[in-house]
Amino acid sequence: MSDPELSRMIKVRPLPGEVIVIEASEAERAALATRFGISAVEALRAEVTLEAKPKAIRASGRLTAAIMQPCAVSGEDFAVAIDEPLDLRFVEARARPVPSADEEIEIELEADDCDEIDYTGEMFDLGEAIAQSLGLAIDPYAEGPAAEAARKAAGIVQEGEQLGPLADMLAALRKD
Repeated sequence: MSDPELSRMIKVRPLPGEVIVIEASEAERAALATRFGISAVEALRAEVTLEAKPKAIRASGRLTAAIMQPCAVSGEDFAVAIDEPLDLRFVEARARPVPSADEEIEIELEADDCDEIDYTGEMFDLGEAIAQSLGLAIDPYAEGPAAEAARKAAGIVQEGEQLGPLADMLAALRKD
């Protein structure tokens, strides 16, 4: 696996007591744009507070970013602002039970378990977790301001919309 584009290693002990601010450099933003298949990451900032919990470290805060991405319809770039809450749990990998080869294990996930990230050793990568959170916040089907014009130019019909002579006659009848 290659090195993460946005790596910020945090020591497990002692945890930093203050808010951690992570801002991506120009090179990191360019690498993240390539990774996520968008035109640009113009800004990326996360403010995170770490809290020791039983068997986990909770990271909560806010992720803000300004990106340029292509419209899913027209292909033209448009600006998107991302402002997402962060709520992650870093769990030491050996803290989880390891089933034997012939043993089945049933795991029930709680809502809090969905954003758990394993780590090993004395450090975890908060930057990579933030990069992954950015990737999840990007809407791959986002439509820009030129989407409707591109649909009309291509003759694409929206759901519930009809085009053609019959549609024109029906529309004229509805006006009466």
